[in-house]
Amino acid sequence: MGDPRRIRNKYETPRKVWDADRIKRDSGLTTTYGLKNTREIWITLQQLKKARRNAIRNVTLGAEGIAKGQPLLARLAKFGILPADAKLDDVLSISVENFLDRRLQTRVVKKGLARTMHQARQLITHGFIAVKGRKVTVPSYMVSVGEEQYIAYYKPIDISVHEPEQKSKAAAPVQKEAAAPAAPQPEAAQ
Repeated sequence: MGDPRRIRNKYETPRKVWDADRIKRDSGLTTTYGLKNTREIWITLQQLKKARRNAIRNVTLGAEGIAKGQPLLARLAKFGILPADAKLDDVLSISVENFLDRRLQTRVVKKGLARTMHQARQLITHGFIAVKGRKVTVPSYMVSVGEEQYIAYYKPIDISVHEPEQKSKAAAPVQKEAAAPAAPQPEAAQ
């Protein structure tokens, strides 16, 4: 049967977990992009580190490295993180926000299919969003530039805000009067 594979994390925890500046920055990103927890930021940071590491490795190789770095540039251009005419040096200037902007959750809000990031996350996980006609239930799905125009509802849903109907004030006192017992009327003395 073979040896079981070794399951590894898709992220690295920060060296200083209780760093106040990092916590403040991460909580800002978490609220801005509607993330579940800071682990999603760490996963995105790992993707960024991997892209930067490959770019640095290829830049140091010279002309041969530029040829080896073309697949990396093509992949980043496919997702809209970098422009199509970018160079390997441009990979070093991208940030976490560039990756977070390409998530399906962010694209749904930018397209207007949801009013907030949290609503977008809920619509995606409950199966209301499709990409190219296929239901996608992963909010962290990276949307390529070609797929962006095909983001739509998988099944119809009304996300408009409905205001509750208010009862008229004239109808309420009538019910009180009908419910109150009739008081006996004094007889008129003649």
